[in-house]
Amino acid sequence: MLGPVLSPFDDYPIHQTAEPIAHVSSGDPNAYDRYFFHGYDRAGEVFFGAALGVYPNRQVIDASFSVVRDGVQRSVHASGRLPVGDRPTRVGPIQIQVVRPLHTLRVVVTDETGDLGVRADLTFSARTIAIEEPRHTTRAGATVVLDATRLTQWGDWAGAITVDGTTTTVDPSTHMGIRDRSWGIRPIGAGAGGAPSHELPQVFWFWSPIRFDDRCLHGGANEDATGRRWFQFAESVPVLDPDAFDRSPDPHPLVDTGGLVEPLRDILYDFDWRPGSRLASAARLSFVPWNAPPIEVTLEPVARFPLRGLGYIHPEWTHGAWLGEDVVGSESWSLDDLDPLDVHNLHVQQLCRATCGDQVGVGVLEQLVLGPSDRNGFTDFLDGAAG
Repeated sequence: MLGPVLSPFDDYPIHQTAEPIAHVSSGDPNAYDRYFFHGYDRAGEVFFGAALGVYPNRQVIDASFSVVRDGVQRSVHASGRLPVGDRPTRVGPIQIQVVRPLHTLRVVVTDETGDLGVRADLTFSARTIAIEEPRHTTRAGATVVLDATRLTQWGDWAGAITVDGTTTTVDPSTHMGIRDRSWGIRPIGAGAGGAPSHELPQVFWFWSPIRFDDRCLHGGANEDATGRRWFQFAESVPVLDPDAFDRSPDPHPLVDTGGLVEPLRDILYDFDWRPGSRLASAARLSFVPWNAPPIEVTLEPVARFPLRGLGYIHPEWTHGAWLGEDVVGSESWSLDDLDPLDVHNLHVQQLCRATCGDQVGVGVLEQLVLGPSDRNGFTDFLDGAAG
């Protein structure tokens, strides 16, 4: 029987348990570690995303890259076996490079045979420190369903994306976005067996990183069907000068040692829903500080990015599923052809024009609404908003 496995990471003083680094602290099959990126220009002419996840207890690694342009979404997917004792950040043609931790990351998509129709070489450079969202934990009875931590960071993009021979230049003066890292346990794919639930799943989730010239606002929440919140957060973080990270001594560290991130007391929302769908047509967010008036933000969607393009609730390329040793594929669809009430299309990010007083910025509203939500007028598993 194979015992504990050593890896090159064991040469660094980073151990969190008595086990070698290759062994995660939980034996849960849904243990995961994930990169996520999105990027866009303010007008929404191009909206792209990338994701790469490892699932050490499933011995699976998978990744996707997706781009929306001219109403069409094009995606590349890859999946394979996670090498024992290793933590690669490359599978098939998709690679994530950590150039400088918490500052510079690179996303590369190759297409050596020309069969995929998508190539990309993109570099993300941070414009804020990385912020830690609160630990996200919930149970179904005695079972831990979700127990994860996420960091989020705003930045600018540089590089190029080529789709079917047409290249889009990505310039940091016009293209921005966020990247996040999350890890822990969450439902990510094929179940682990056991008794089935007596109830249909219910999710109400929104998550909204917003960027203005001088600061970023971020918040999100989970609610049950009655509107009771079991998770929420809201924060404000300054946008830093691009050279700030390279100064010495560094006045703006890569993580907050105190005073840069302002935790907010509450986030309130009011969504308008597109009739016959579960897609917001407009949103008003109220970020509530502890000792100041609320910060009111209006969001007007300008572009849509279905997250199935990155494997989220995908009927085939679902996260963490064993698809084979080295499996690569691509697909595309017109956004107008997607059924808005198909469960695979419910998890969506929308690029939005963000208005706060006389400030105009840009942000993303991510939403996933499955099952009833009394406050939002949804009564069944997949009913659409009333006209």
